[in-house]
Amino acid sequence: MNIESGARAGVRPARDLEKLLHEIDGRGYPAYKDVKGAYDFGRFVLVIDHVQGDPFAAPSRLRLLLTPSSMGLPPWACSTDLRCIATADWLVRRFARALDERRRRPPVSMPASSSPRPVSEGGAGNGRPWYGSGKSGLIDIDRPGQQILPSTAAVVTPARVELRFVAGLPAAGRRILGRQAAAMLASEIPALVNRSLVLGSRDLSDLETHIFTVEDQEALRAALAAHRLIAFVADGSILPRESGISDRPRRGPNVVPFTAPDSLAVTLDTPHGGPVRGLGIPAGVTLIVGGGYHGKSTLLRSLALGIYNHVPGDGRERVVTDPTAVKIRAEDGRRVEQVDISPFIRNLPFGADTRRFSTEEASGSTSQAANIVEALELGARVLLIDEDTSATNFMIRDRRMQALISKDREPITPFIDRVRSLWEDRGVSSVIVVGGAGDYLDVADTVIHMDHYRPLDATAAAREVAARFVTGRLQEDPQPFPVLLPRRPVPESVDPRRGSRVKIKARGVDEIAFGFEEIDLAAVEQIVHPGQTRAIGAMIQYLAEHYLDGRTPLREALEKLMAEIKERGLDILSPHGSPVGDLALPRLFEVGAAINRLRSLSVRVGPA
Repeated sequence: MNIESGARAGVRPARDLEKLLHEIDGRGYPAYKDVKGAYDFGRFVLVIDHVQGDPFAAPSRLRLLLTPSSMGLPPWACSTDLRCIATADWLVRRFARALDERRRRPPVSMPASSSPRPVSEGGAGNGRPWYGSGKSGLIDIDRPGQQILPSTAAVVTPARVELRFVAGLPAAGRRILGRQAAAMLASEIPALVNRSLVLGSRDLSDLETHIFTVEDQEALRAALAAHRLIAFVADGSILPRESGISDRPRRGPNVVPFTAPDSLAVTLDTPHGGPVRGLGIPAGVTLIVGGGYHGKSTLLRSLALGIYNHVPGDGRERVVTDPTAVKIRAEDGRRVEQVDISPFIRNLPFGADTRRFSTEEASGSTSQAANIVEALELGARVLLIDEDTSATNFMIRDRRMQALISKDREPITPFIDRVRSLWEDRGVSSVIVVGGAGDYLDVADTVIHMDHYRPLDATAAAREVAARFVTGRLQEDPQPFPVLLPRRPVPESVDPRRGSRVKIKARGVDEIAFGFEEIDLAAVEQIVHPGQTRAIGAMIQYLAEHYLDGRTPLREALEKLMAEIKERGLDILSPHGSPVGDLALPRLFEVGAAINRLRSLSVRVGPA
């Protein structure tokens, strides 16, 4: 089979792999290194890129190389970049389901004379018992969540399909189980390919639904600006999630489908689903109000994730948001490096400069101010804020507090006094969940009342209440929102090395070990997959090596990196040019957020 794959020259017949595995049976684990290379199985080529050092190490990295014609994949499935991304995501999910079926089957039997005791340890990665030690028998792939992200788990082009996965090569202790490895690589993997990557007419119908769902979401998102909207939630959407640790939709009789009130309803066209009616959230200042547990934060969370496309059946596959929307919260203890927080905080005791504010341990108010300014610096046009995760003194200072503590003794200009100028001077919209700060009714353009998970238009009622119950609150800073100075990272301060070794390791979606530093991302809520965190670590290193020079503003450097990834793919981040299958694309905003939380970061401020 001739596939232009970038694999090593000299693709060998599959029988050579079986023969080699039988020959090294019983030898020490390092002999597995001999199987690296590419093997032709007829319908596909199996490439073994990296062999783990021992059965307890990270599993070996493998690839499947196929042509669309060998799979029965029609040209329409990869006719555009967006369709290639959707098809790749769909194929990964099919392969993962086939692996789940494998997990439920009994383990492969072995001759009694060579069989060690069965242990469950080897199948810990996929829940399947196996005869062997460490990760023996594991086959797995980087599994997507509810969002459809560009990733390296599968790469689809009109000419080829590449699926990347990991495997734990079988061993007893550190002795090779070659016959079991032959059964796994030469028998099980071809069976997995036939079960998941060879497509019939029913499969193609499901793929078409997957692609059409993605294209409809992109069409809805693209239509927002023309309708002066920053978000759209279609009727029938299911916003509540299964639990606090599950992103799947909640099921059952108490789940309320979303229905827009007539006064806020708009109808947008989609290429496959036709006209779609739903709630249109207009540009400007929008409040989401309502009693506790009525769905305010659930709606805001759905809007925060509306920057991504979702799988069919997720319930939010027709919830879309301006792609520059950034969720903002207070973040006590984070480091801040020369950020201009003066629009919100000035005249600190002892003359601290808030035009170039730095601290090792930010307070709730200073961290929230820095988070907003950093988001604006990176190009955010929509801010999403929940009162519950905000610093109270940053959000509001009511009339009584204004009377008790005069403005010349209060350095904080609360967000309520800046939200209008952000919109009117900078064109930046805000969506704010408010449960207790009624003063915000005075600055809102639109008010959405969530009542038993049903949205109501409370704009007119809010204006009547605001007129009837005048607070007497004074605006504390009527000045236009100022122009922010660009920040230019110093490349030497963004260094992942520990001595002579590069140390970058992602831990879930909340943390990256970067050199001697730990980057805390727990408050960066729009990271949804560990593959994004892994990519962020690699992107920071790539950025420092190629785009940071001490003169280039952070946003400009990030835009150049994102443009290169769009042109060349995420594989530019793979270490030593060896392709990996566990990266997923983040946005520019999340990469920038990680850089800004790097405690070693140093920046130069102002013109170059």
